[in-house]
Amino acid sequence: MSVPLLKLGAVVSTMIMVSNWMSQKLPALVGLHQHGARPGTSEKLISVWYPGEDEGWQVFGSVQDRCVCSIMSPTHSVCGGDPRHDRLQRLTNHVLNISQDMELLNQRTAQDLQHLRDSETLLDTLETRLKTAHDDPLSLTSKSLQDLRWSVSQCRPLRALTGRVRADSGQLESLKEELERLKDSLSVLQELFTLRHYQRLQERSSVLQQHLHTCSSQLGCGRLTGISAPLTIRSSGSRFGSWMMDTMIDSSDNRVWVMDGYLKGRRLVEYQSLYDFANRQNFIIHHLPHPWAGTGHVVYNGSLYYTKHHSNVLIRYSLASGVVQHQQPLHQAGFNNTFPYSWGGSSDIDLMADELGLWAVYSSTPHAGTLVLSRLDPHTLEVQRSWDTGFPKRSAGEAFLICGTLYVTDSHLAGAKVHFSFHTDTASYEYTDIPFHNLYSHISMLDYNPRTRALYTWNNGHQVLYELTLMHFIRTARDSDEPHAD
Repeated sequence: MSVPLLKLGAVVSTMIMVSNWMSQKLPALVGLHQHGARPGTSEKLISVWYPGEDEGWQVFGSVQDRCVCSIMSPTHSVCGGDPRHDRLQRLTNHVLNISQDMELLNQRTAQDLQHLRDSETLLDTLETRLKTAHDDPLSLTSKSLQDLRWSVSQCRPLRALTGRVRADSGQLESLKEELERLKDSLSVLQELFTLRHYQRLQERSSVLQQHLHTCSSQLGCGRLTGISAPLTIRSSGSRFGSWMMDTMIDSSDNRVWVMDGYLKGRRLVEYQSLYDFANRQNFIIHHLPHPWAGTGHVVYNGSLYYTKHHSNVLIRYSLASGVVQHQQPLHQAGFNNTFPYSWGGSSDIDLMADELGLWAVYSSTPHAGTLVLSRLDPHTLEVQRSWDTGFPKRSAGEAFLICGTLYVTDSHLAGAKVHFSFHTDTASYEYTDIPFHNLYSHISMLDYNPRTRALYTWNNGHQVLYELTLMHFIRTARDSDEPHAD
């Protein structure tokens, strides 16, 4: 009695395992699942999948973890005439046939199991009568013998049931072999799928980049309309400091540079990527030849620009060679907390970069402490042109530049907002009211990176990112023919 039940249990258990394998492994074997990018990378391709016959391919691109585009291609242009599609259809039909066989086998197994349960009572009765006859042969009568024969006859169907269990076990072994062959076929298909898939996506990526380049060349500079909620990348360092990436738009340098503190610092820490910075790994420590003042440093086109301690001397330091390439005083600019931002910290001179180049924000005695914006030559550090914004620098919490427009916050503390903007193209200003969530209540560095189009902040010992919403203006062919004012 126990042997058939054990075999039947093995049949049911194996069927469940096979069903689980088909539901979990089959999509992965044919590549019908997402492949995420590695954290901390700037891979162009982070997800590729084929959701269904009616939806077509979808491609999602990412640069610095930002969505760039999504493409929907017609189904017929992708799968039409593709031999992989026919082969996958045949394999699908094969799986369907196996599933039908397993369903039939499941029904028969359920019926056989019910027969075994019904027979348990008969077997118990038969066992009791046989034990009685064995213990007391004299108690046997014609009636009891007749009942015993009847009980034995009722158990005869168990012989046929045992035969069916054996046959089902053999069929199950055959199904297992079929599934192994199916697995091998799917593995081969997966290799073909991945290779051709990748080649086709590479071609589409190239075309997409050309379209994006054409589109971006028609975009004018954007005007700030919104700032996202803060994203804390890391909590480290003192209350004051600066962290940055190369701001040159065409740069492929993804390193992160950290300068902790605002006074007399020389220690420059280099991380290989934003991921490494967030996870405190893969870093190199450099020692600058001159100490810095403030937190208004910037990395632009492979060089670090900063202000020399206790002076208004600007320094251009090569990150590749580790030497100072040029020094130049910013004439009449205040220093040593003469005209700092509202938080102090020797923030008299704030260097920054945007889509148009390298800039300096400062003030001087001739300008009576109002905020001055100057465009600098990145090689000689000479002032090319200056604008007096009229905004008192000591009333500014921090400032950042986007497309030649300077944006100023009204405080470095909680409740700050972007309160003032100055447009260099028209030499005009306006008061704004753009909410800005100062999460940790004390900002000592706020810079825009035109390459990542994000704000980088040092907020009370936390390194925080903000995404921006910019309103772009489309330049027409007629606009591009018109001369632009210098």
